[in-house]
Amino acid sequence: MSVKIIHPGLLTSIQDFGRNGYAKYGIPKSGVMDSYAAKIANLLVGNKQEDAVMEITMLGPILEFDKDALLFLVALKANVFLNDKNIELLKPFKVKSGDRLQIKQITSGVRLYLAISGGFQSELKLSSRSMYASVTNSSIIKKGDVIKTETYTGIKKLTNAQLKYDMEFYVTKTLEVYPGPEFEELSIDLKTKLLENTFHVSKNNSRMAYQLEETLENNLKPILTQPVLPGTVQFTPAGNIIILMRDAQTTGGYPRIFQLTKESINLLSQKRQGDKIEFTLKDY
Repeated sequence: MSVKIIHPGLLTSIQDFGRNGYAKYGIPKSGVMDSYAAKIANLLVGNKQEDAVMEITMLGPILEFDKDALLFLVALKANVFLNDKNIELLKPFKVKSGDRLQIKQITSGVRLYLAISGGFQSELKLSSRSMYASVTNSSIIKKGDVIKTETYTGIKKLTNAQLKYDMEFYVTKTLEVYPGPEFEELSIDLKTKLLENTFHVSKNNSRMAYQLEETLENNLKPILTQPVLPGTVQFTPAGNIIILMRDAQTTGGYPRIFQLTKESINLLSQKRQGDKIEFTLKDY
């Protein structure tokens, strides 16, 4: 079966859990921004947790189905309609041939995950279906695209129905971080400010990185280009704090002061411009 893109939405893409082992070639890991939400969506539609899902950002697409399918939507809050009838989140539902699903707007959080029985079977590049411009044909889906999926047999049992999506997880503003390689080079004053101040997400946020509004005076010496990862927190000479996300480059020349935990990357991926965050330090 297949899904036709009637309208693509804002920044809609197909993502799985990313590409491993290609950083030495300068290829980002990519993958779902919120791995927790994507995993829940997959498991509750009967898929493997790493199957490809549709990642929808802020304003969603209109999709048309050519055969029956089982779907599951995970988001904090969103307006979703199937043939003009409101659809509840966090409950599996079926679509039939000719049905149209419209995800109008995400009203709380930033990203919604749509899982379909069998997973989206988009192009497989370097062992992943995650869309990224220099690896796949496009970084986002486009009007008229047709995405293949497995045929729904109607007999798959939802063996993980006891799983629940913990929405309270996203209420906190606290990001847990480990000390980065250059953390100990910070002055005591800077460490105190980083760990005791409240920061705000700036308008400069994307799948590549989140930048914070506030700046701090930076007296660290420049470093040679070094490996970075999703969740690496960089401190620029101008005092900007940049948190790398799933599509981040694989190397960077700014001091690496923190490394977010996996859970904190998920949490940050649902934060909007103006949302507050604080850093709390964990020991290795």
